[in-house]
Amino acid sequence: MNISQFKSLPFYIKLACVLFILIALVYVVVTAKEILSPLIFSCLFSILLLPYAAFLEHKLRLPRSAASMLAVLTLLACIGGLLYVIGSQVSSLASDWPQFQDQLHKSQNDLMDWVRSSFHVTKHKQETFVANTANKVVASGGSVVGATLLSLSSILLFLVFTFIYTFFFLLYRRLILHFLESVFDESNKATVHEIIEKVQLIIRKYIIGLLIEMAIVATVVSTTFMILGVKYAILLGLITGLFNVIPYIGIFSALVISSVVTFATAPSQSTVIYVMITLVVTHLVDSNVLLPLVVGSKVRINALITVLGVIIGEMIWGIPGMFLSIPVIAVLKIIFDRIESLKPWGIILGDEEPKQNKLAKTAKVKKVKPAV
Repeated sequence: MNISQFKSLPFYIKLACVLFILIALVYVVVTAKEILSPLIFSCLFSILLLPYAAFLEHKLRLPRSAASMLAVLTLLACIGGLLYVIGSQVSSLASDWPQFQDQLHKSQNDLMDWVRSSFHVTKHKQETFVANTANKVVASGGSVVGATLLSLSSILLFLVFTFIYTFFFLLYRRLILHFLESVFDESNKATVHEIIEKVQLIIRKYIIGLLIEMAIVATVVSTTFMILGVKYAILLGLITGLFNVIPYIGIFSALVISSVVTFATAPSQSTVIYVMITLVVTHLVDSNVLLPLVVGSKVRINALITVLGVIIGEMIWGIPGMFLSIPVIAVLKIIFDRIESLKPWGIILGDEEPKQNKLAKTAKVKKVKPAV
């Protein structure tokens, strides 16, 4: 069955086919999470490192294997340096744990007094409820510790395989390109090559723009927190910059973490209000000025699809899915825009009106005579 025959089918049959394909794809993606997740991250890293690896290979005359390995080691060193800075800040934060406990107890007593005066629930009943809840948490502590250890081991394996796959993608990039071009007919070879080049260009620019945005947000937040006298301003700024990668949800998570840490360590509780105002203003400026200027020009995806992509990515793959949702949607839009039968899907993903509508609106405006 060709495309014209498929278009002539009734709508409910086409809808059933599309739903069946989507369900099958989601099932495969969920089932193969452990394989596909590091592979997609490796694709993104290899696209980012490709110019650097090509420079090492062609300008410095290094073998392709050595250039690929050096590029991966450079990326690993950058990530390791960032994790070292965050780890050193977190270890310093642990020294303030007694102060955090005292502040928590004080806030708990104030909250109990407010509940007693507002809802007439005695302190004894409140303490009994808190004690029962704490006992349940302690009873499940063994499973929590086991799940945490399993999660840490899974993260370690994930990182190891991601860097291994990145090295092989850089090493066999020409072989992979030749394979992708050979899979399709000769008549579609030019289109396939154009899609591959466009995906590389857009994804590389998107990642670089995202890194620039992260650096700007982290610097601004850290500097502002230092001016406010917030302890661990650098740590909270780095957390805000990293979490800002996740649209909308990330800044809310950074707001909660920064407020809790400031509440536990700041001498004045009014500082928490200033911290919250700082992050809200930063989010507004970032969403309306910085994001369209630095990142938005690289990937044109509307806000509705962005939010849905983040939510669906978290449902399917958890935190990695939230990070990968936007690049994957960007790649899909590039493919949809260049395949005739899939162009409607590319339109719904984008944030621009179709050119025909814009031309019609322009012509309509020209026809209207100005009032005398």
